Amino acid sequence: MCASVKYGSRGPALIPRMKTKHRIYYITLFSVVLLGLIATGMFQFWPHSIESSAEWSLDRRSVHDAPLVRIPMSSPIPERGDLSCRMHTCFDVYRCGYNPKNKIKVYIYPLQRFVDEVGVPISSTGLSREYNDLLSAISDSDFYTDDVTRACLFIPSTDVLNQNSLRIRETAQALAMLPRWDKGMNHLLFNMLPGGPPDYNTALDVPRDRALLAGGGFSTWTYRQGYDVSIPVYSPLSAEVDLPERQPGPRRYFILSSQTAIHREYRVELERLKEENGEALLLLDKCSNLSQGLASVRKRCYKGQVYDYPQILQESSFCVVLRGARLGQATLSDVLQAGCVPVIMADSYILPFSEVLDWKRASVVIPEEKLPEMYTILKSIPHRQVEEMQRQARWFWEAYFSSMKAIGMTTLQIINDRIYPYAARTYEEWNNPSVVKWSSVNSPLFLPLIPPRSPGFTAVVLTYDRIESLFRVITEISKVPSLAKLLVVWNNQNKSPPEESLWPKVTVPLKVVRTKENKLSNRFFPFDEIETEAVLAIDDDIIMLTSDELQFGYEVLKALNLYFWINCLLHMHRDDRAEL
Repeated sequence: MCASVKYGSRGPALIPRMKTKHRIYYITLFSVVLLGLIATGMFQFWPHSIESSAEWSLDRRSVHDAPLVRIPMSSPIPERGDLSCRMHTCFDVYRCGYNPKNKIKVYIYPLQRFVDEVGVPISSTGLSREYNDLLSAISDSDFYTDDVTRACLFIPSTDVLNQNSLRIRETAQALAMLPRWDKGMNHLLFNMLPGGPPDYNTALDVPRDRALLAGGGFSTWTYRQGYDVSIPVYSPLSAEVDLPERQPGPRRYFILSSQTAIHREYRVELERLKEENGEALLLLDKCSNLSQGLASVRKRCYKGQVYDYPQILQESSFCVVLRGARLGQATLSDVLQAGCVPVIMADSYILPFSEVLDWKRASVVIPEEKLPEMYTILKSIPHRQVEEMQRQARWFWEAYFSSMKAIGMTTLQIINDRIYPYAARTYEEWNNPSVVKWSSVNSPLFLPLIPPRSPGFTAVVLTYDRIESLFRVITEISKVPSLAKLLVVWNNQNKSPPEESLWPKVTVPLKVVRTKENKLSNRFFPFDEIETEAVLAIDDDIIMLTSDELQFGYEVLKALNLYFWINCLLHMHRDDRAEL
């Protein structure tokens, strides 16, 4: 039995009434605290000049006014670059800390003019317009901080976009002099034109310790998967020439080649294709009758007929992008802007932002040795698929290639997604022009509602020194349509893998991982390069399987996986009904 409570005219009799003077005291105290909180919030979030006045801006900090720093001859030089670096070994994620906005903080070093002991600058160009645009875009973004103690990532103001303009040794010494260098930990360098004659290395030759590299010409041999970021080679024509978007569909030409100074063998093969297919293929080259300068850059010629470039790219369904002296080509950006489907023939090239972008939706990648078959391969693609690829190509350019700002922000977002994976963009957000977010749908057992980041399977081939047999296995496996990547586990510590030029040419990324100890269990190690859900572990002497059998096995695996999850869901549903 509950005890009864007596009520008066002002409420329950068991609660004493507060005296008037006490009530006024508490109301006054509450008001003071509330006003204090409001004032504090206004001070924190109201825009003020303390933080904004220190932003990185070339308008406020002229190159000529930047302090001069002399580099002593005896200054230390960083190590060449650790190819084994990964985010968990060469990057200090604890610098980033917890962030309610899930945004890394990026600090840009103050602008300085580095010279050697006799006063010669380390760069022949100083600060390029492109690098200035990049740093300005970062300083205007949510990633930027002018508080070095809060920074997760550090970007030098030294311009290394074009290696041709740099003095390699002195640039490396300048990097090592940065206050927070610490062997390059958490430092990011942007480079678009790596290497130099005669070998044209596919990564920046400047020694850089453990620094991350956003590079524009990576090959499978120099790219550190999950650490470096492959970026496009920016095309200045993107900003100078306005190409209005063109509706997808058939074009005047089927295939167009507009690159100049390509290898003689490629030129001969393209000319042969031109003879066989006539007007379907337009083969352009540099105009010999025009004077050097801006006008000649924007023109292409064929047998005396002059075409405007890059406007002519919009007149073709497919546009050829061949390797030049460097793997990365600015032509790729021009082709995407024109809404022309790029036909990429550059073996071992790591496509820009391939960590997040699905290039199969916007391009056709063909091995260089299959250049004679290019026309036949492209003719087999359905018209509707070509239109979708044209649309996707244009959108890739608008979102990720169109400016130095787009390139910089995409690079930082990729690194941000690695550090805050629980808040990372999805495959659809990266690759779909318009993403439908099913906010009210929860996947059972926390299964993803979208395909894995890298569909298909990874082939892990364990080898010791049977080179001939290994190459036969690689050649056969590379024919499987669902193959996403080849990972060769080199188990021989006393012998180096063959040179790059000796390996079979394949259409998927091929990476060689050298082990520290000869173990058969190395094939089961969870290498960072594996991004697919399915893995094929195979020895270098298993040569009796055909590509059709491997593809069939993969399809069976997918079916069994689907059957397993359906069974799980049915059992869960049955158990729930039994409990009811």
